[in-house]
Amino acid sequence: MPERKPKKPRPRSKRLNLSTKAQWEFILRSVEKKEIPIALLESVAVNLTDGTEVSINIKELLDEGNDPNELEKMIKVKLSALDHIISDIDFYISVKAVAKVVQPATDNILKNL
Repeated sequence: MPERKPKKPRPRSKRLNLSTKAQWEFILRSVEKKEIPIALLESVAVNLTDGTEVSINIKELLDEGNDPNELEKMIKVKLSALDHIISDIDFYISVKAVAKVVQPATDNILKNL
């Protein structure tokens, strides 16, 4: 009868911890963002050609109960109307909101590693 060699235990994979703010900020900086769901935005800074900056606190507007779809439509209409005097727009992403959405999916994908 052939002798069986005892199996070596497989090294257990370390769980990827993506919960810290710095790690999420690093991930977000490395991803090309063409469209961002409004629910993941913290704020929008609209820089006008005359040097004025108009800040829109998206998180606050959503926390007040505004419908995300309606808010997005309203902002798009305003930005379109002011397009001729806008020099730049900065979108500030809520790292917390992104982590809240993405972490469960990440955990699910990586659970069997």
